Amino acid sequence: MKITFLGTGTSQGVPVIACHCDVCRSLDFRDKRLRTSVHLEVDTKGFVIDTGPDFRQQVLRERIQRLNAIIFTHEHKDHTAGLDDIRAFNFRQKRDMPIYGRQKVIDQLKQEFSYAFSEKKYPGVPQIETHIIDGQPFSVDGVTFTPIEVLHLKLPVYGFRINNFTYITDANYISESEKEKIKGSKVLVLNALQQEPHVSHFNLEEAIALAQEVNAEETYFTHLSHRMGKHKDIAEKLPEGINLAYDGLVLEI
Repeated sequence: MKITFLGTGTSQGVPVIACHCDVCRSLDFRDKRLRTSVHLEVDTKGFVIDTGPDFRQQVLRERIQRLNAIIFTHEHKDHTAGLDDIRAFNFRQKRDMPIYGRQKVIDQLKQEFSYAFSEKKYPGVPQIETHIIDGQPFSVDGVTFTPIEVLHLKLPVYGFRINNFTYITDANYISESEKEKIKGSKVLVLNALQQEPHVSHFNLEEAIALAQEVNAEETYFTHLSHRMGKHKDIAEKLPEGINLAYDGLVLEI
């Protein structure tokens, strides 16, 4: 499995518009963060988890040529806004794009992109095939995804385990039963918004504690805000086996 971090930033990205903090003015490429998304290559199959507002830019940067499906964690705009740009894959692959999400996510997408779901479609709109995630493992072209339910304050969000890789974003609570699904992962990706406590995201201290509890071989933090601090400064302080992800980082399992 090849994992490419398309974006590792929070809903505003980094730098934040009109912000002049040290992080937003940093020249380190690792401090330039698009909205959170990840691309997975499993054998010859390609998947993206979440299509945020930067989806087009991310796909072009990584030269992604084919997508078998898109998997959604939840319905927030910074995870869904780029869905329209699947049109190029519709044309290239000559097929509807399968998308997977819980019912509430699909309903939100149908509202947000109503023109793609209308009975009388304008030529060239996205061609979409919807699939509902109900909490049970599901298979896409022979690749199994195991949903892991977490809470983003009070909003249910799905993380996913694929083989020995677990991906969780936008969470501040994971039940003991759902943690069991994570254990044994070789690589865990987990959200860590900032150093100070936050109402709906793990902060750095909480994310480190959870990573150490589930004891993956390697953990990478994502969905980072400018309030986290500079990549270089934070990375130097992290325990062994725990890292900050950055846009364009590639892992292989």
